[in-house]
Amino acid sequence: MKFLSAVAVRPESMENTTRRITAPPGKTSRAGEPSREFVDQTSEGRTHHAAHVEGALTGVSLFTGGGIGDLALRACGVNVLVGSELLEDRAQVYRANFPETEMVVGDIRETKQALLCAARERLNGRTLDVLFATPPCQGMSKNGRGKLLNGIRAGMKPALDERNSLALEAVSIALELRPKLIVFENVPEMEFTLVERPDGSLGDLLETVSQALSPEYSGRWEVVEFADYGVPQRRQRLITVFSRVDTISRLARTGKSVLPERTHSASRTMFTKSWVSVDEALAGVPELDAGSAAKAVDGSLDFHRVPLLDEDKHFWVLNTPPGRGAFDNQCVNEACGHQGNPTHGAQHDDSGINRSNKDTPVRCIRCGELLPRPWVIEDGVHRLMSGFTSAYKRMRGDLPASALTRNLSYACSDQKLHPREHRVLSLYEAFILHTVSSYRFIWSRADHKRLSDKTVREIIGESIPPKGLEVIFRHVLGLLPVNAEDDSGCEQGRQLGVGLHSERQRTSRTVLSR
Repeated sequence: MKFLSAVAVRPESMENTTRRITAPPGKTSRAGEPSREFVDQTSEGRTHHAAHVEGALTGVSLFTGGGIGDLALRACGVNVLVGSELLEDRAQVYRANFPETEMVVGDIRETKQALLCAARERLNGRTLDVLFATPPCQGMSKNGRGKLLNGIRAGMKPALDERNSLALEAVSIALELRPKLIVFENVPEMEFTLVERPDGSLGDLLETVSQALSPEYSGRWEVVEFADYGVPQRRQRLITVFSRVDTISRLARTGKSVLPERTHSASRTMFTKSWVSVDEALAGVPELDAGSAAKAVDGSLDFHRVPLLDEDKHFWVLNTPPGRGAFDNQCVNEACGHQGNPTHGAQHDDSGINRSNKDTPVRCIRCGELLPRPWVIEDGVHRLMSGFTSAYKRMRGDLPASALTRNLSYACSDQKLHPREHRVLSLYEAFILHTVSSYRFIWSRADHKRLSDKTVREIIGESIPPKGLEVIFRHVLGLLPVNAEDDSGCEQGRQLGVGLHSERQRTSRTVLSR
């Protein structure tokens, strides 16, 4: 946790094809709650055409992906005037859901001027309230930082991942548009990422951002666990806020958090509710089984389908207890049933690399029968499959889900198995756990071309749960003054945030209400 003083293509008119996704008649998502819908369920439907709302807050969104994060902005009354996205398939999904936003597609380093022109035209003399940026995170890691520093000490200048410098493009745009509020969302490792400064030296990314924005903006960054805001998924992100508005920058300069108090925690307290668990969030969702084609699909619900598992994989999953991994499964031979077979693990070798154990048995040490553990067959001999111990592992139903990644439909990925059923999560369930189901969102392309499940998974894995982000934006926007250039309207700004919150409370029912 740190604080520092720091200073196109136009959307075409189109008729969206909306797929309404509901739970089956008679099913409930929680005790006493009606079935949830993915479309036209909450107050976002009223703000969908925010471009026509007089006095709406103004926003620009960079690295939008499919628009999942911008659902939070829209819910808070922010009219996203211009969006920027590298990939056309993501931009097509964004256009389908934000037809009022002008989308600029391409590498932001090449499209920056077009984006600035579009933003100035759409602002038409107004002040930009929010610049929201979610630059790519693939090049950010603590390990990467260590390798770079070791190379420097050895007298070499290692290659930098150029994607890490894209955050500086967002800073350049911010300096041109001068928004009241700049918000970055990224992985926690962003705090440890190195970039090349203008003078050719290497420096911390966030400190470089701070220096570039100084002295007009002050900022602060914090790692946030989204489960702490009522999201049924454990997902940690670094939220960085810079502002030139005194009510926010003063908090940053004095080392105080600009983010809202946590509403949930692992255990219920006097001040927080308990985390929302997978079992709570998915209550009432019809069962599936990946062992047969007939049971792997529920025809009544769009996206409630799972990939089939072959006979071996289904055998491993079938015998994996809740909260455990298949690599630790014990003997299922009825004549033996030995439960003391050594479990799988990993340890660091002499080079410091974490490697899985090589001596974990694939056959029962008592009866010699094959254990229901992931195996491969080489020259007719079964051996334990190489892989992380979290592969073929079930989520715990009494906790929020592990972070949903683009590999959420692969049983061999990290903790992707359903808590009890013999399968991975369906996309229908992923929408719920990612809280997309709390908003009006259309899983289709603006050009009406087919949207693949792969792209849907990627959009989810690349984004963060909008429900938690909405809590953050609603709080921070409540600190903004209504007056564009000073904080004389700070109280009005707080009332605006409270008013939006109260209105939403009266008119919407969300997955997270308890």
